[in-house]
Amino acid sequence: MQKLKIRQGDWVVVCDGKKALVLENAGDEKFLNLKTREVYEHPDSKTRELGTDVPGRTFNSVGAGRSAIEPTDWHAQEEDKFLRKLAERLDAAVNAGEAKTLILIAPPRALGVLRQTYSHGLRAALRAEIDKDFVRLPVHEIEKHLAG
Repeated sequence: MQKLKIRQGDWVVVCDGKKALVLENAGDEKFLNLKTREVYEHPDSKTRELGTDVPGRTFNSVGAGRSAIEPTDWHAQEEDKFLRKLAERLDAAVNAGEAKTLILIAPPRALGVLRQTYSHGLRAALRAEIDKDFVRLPVHEIEKHLAG
């Protein structure tokens, strides 16, 4: 992982599709001191609570053939919704002046979803994106990874 200078006051956002930690560096570039500002968790609902589990069928326009329709991935939809809400929250924080610069750490799929939702202001405040899954690590472990 590249050495990244995390300045005092930088927000470090660690997330995946189910959980997000918004941390702020209370230390400096040499000695990170990440403090938890906000924690968001998305309840892991059972598939039956999210939608039907039987994929639909469609009739061909010619002949008597039928085809199965790809089943909807309800969990992926819920994770996408969670990530879009997180991006809205971060955008609001940037616009309100709460956060000046952000460093985003998320698995590749989550980064992909988030990138689609970045506003101009959020994109401008973003200093780095790191494609790692650190969301289940305790804060001191995240600090260790970032300190290199």
